Amino acid sequence: MRIGKVTENVLKRSVFKLHKVKKDQESAAVGTDCAVFINKNSQKDENAAILSSISPVTVKALHAGRYAVTGAANNLLCQNVRPDMINLQILVPEDAEETVIKQIMKDAAEQCTVYDTYIAGGHTEVTTALTRPLVTAVATGHADHVALFACNQAAAGQDLILTKWIGLEGTAMLAEEKAREICNRYPAHMVEEAVRFGNYLSIASEAAVAAKSGASAMHDVSGGGIFAALWEMAEGAGTGLEVDLKKIPVKQETIEICEFFEINPYQLISGGALLIAAADGKEMVRRLQEEGIPAVMIGRLTDGNDRIIHNEEENRYLEMPQADEIHKVLG
Repeated sequence: MRIGKVTENVLKRSVFKLHKVKKDQESAAVGTDCAVFINKNSQKDENAAILSSISPVTVKALHAGRYAVTGAANNLLCQNVRPDMINLQILVPEDAEETVIKQIMKDAAEQCTVYDTYIAGGHTEVTTALTRPLVTAVATGHADHVALFACNQAAAGQDLILTKWIGLEGTAMLAEEKAREICNRYPAHMVEEAVRFGNYLSIASEAAVAAKSGASAMHDVSGGGIFAALWEMAEGAGTGLEVDLKKIPVKQETIEICEFFEINPYQLISGGALLIAAADGKEMVRRLQEEGIPAVMIGRLTDGNDRIIHNEEENRYLEMPQADEIHKVLG
């Protein structure tokens, strides 16, 4: 099989089809960011819901602990749920030095402070099954189930809004791991700026504003990039979409580094960007910008199944999510 997340067909055929769900749980589905447990037997609150999200970092990444926590926490924030705690699993190959484990923990703990959460527990092991570290974070939070349902109502006719820029996470990873190579073509200050993209990966601020401003749905732009996020948003809503490629915001550093490695920025892991569906896209953009959050309207959800990307005079159909481009360089 291909490197990266399994294809949607494999997921449906070999995972969801065999996924048994109890009556007090909600089933996972394509495009969902979290698992949800609805505690209908709770004596205190019959609408109490517990959410969890898992985020592994399987590529070679200098700050794997940071990226694992980011992915798990951002997934909860897309449901307007703050992470109560993080559980962290660290697996390292037998030739790894102790300093590797220490760096992973340091990065993970520092990123937890960004989300006002903490590492509650986990597991650390040396294994012959790996050739490089594998870091996995699980974020857990709680919410009112009725409020949670209200945040998942994307529908045809709604606008699509994107915050910040695509490719921030992938660009930071590449700049950290491949700085020497990149500096053979580009100036050091450009690479240093790209590394700093790692400081903008939390979506806490925009998720909070979007939820208060009537967002119908939110989706973290992570593995597979913006193309994967768009597909998953439409798939979850059961709609088509139309998006203007030229309106999708991307930093020049991302463009340059993607050109250097001959990869597609629209299929590059993009933690830090949040995709929002809302009935009034212009108002949503205004609310976000009022809070100092870069945001643009890039398209809309449509009736039917066609998922179209417009690029000036050229139109193309959006394909099912492809393997993230980061694997071509750091895989």
